[in-house]
Amino acid sequence: MSEASGQIRFWRDVAVRFRDLDSFGHVHHSLSLMYVEEARAAYWREIAGRATVADIDYVIGGLTVRYHQRIMYPAAVRAGVRVSRIGDRSFTMQFELRSSDDALLVSGETVQVMFDVARGESMHVPADLRARLEQYEASPT
Repeated sequence: MSEASGQIRFWRDVAVRFRDLDSFGHVHHSLSLMYVEEARAAYWREIAGRATVADIDYVIGGLTVRYHQRIMYPAAVRAGVRVSRIGDRSFTMQFELRSSDDALLVSGETVQVMFDVARGESMHVPADLRARLEQYEASPT
């Protein structure tokens, strides 16, 4: 088990769909990020307390991804995310995709920049959001 997976507590199962396959018969590399997005969106609703699409107040500022094994069909993957760093205007989330037998398929991290859509500019991480994220990530498993 990788270092991140031992720290990730927030997981969602995501079905691999036939339409996700590429010409090599495995999931196209870009679609694994959609599986991560499913977990990140659920985390944002449940942990951050942002219940609707209108409540999404960040944009993606950076992405690092590593592919460990092919994702095959049919399958379901476990998508896990955790906030590993909170800065002044951004935060970092580590992610993993794992198979049903817990094999590491994909790992990486995203940097989310807090963003005021109406003003079209970055903003500080709100204090209430920081507190919610820190409380969840610091609480025992």
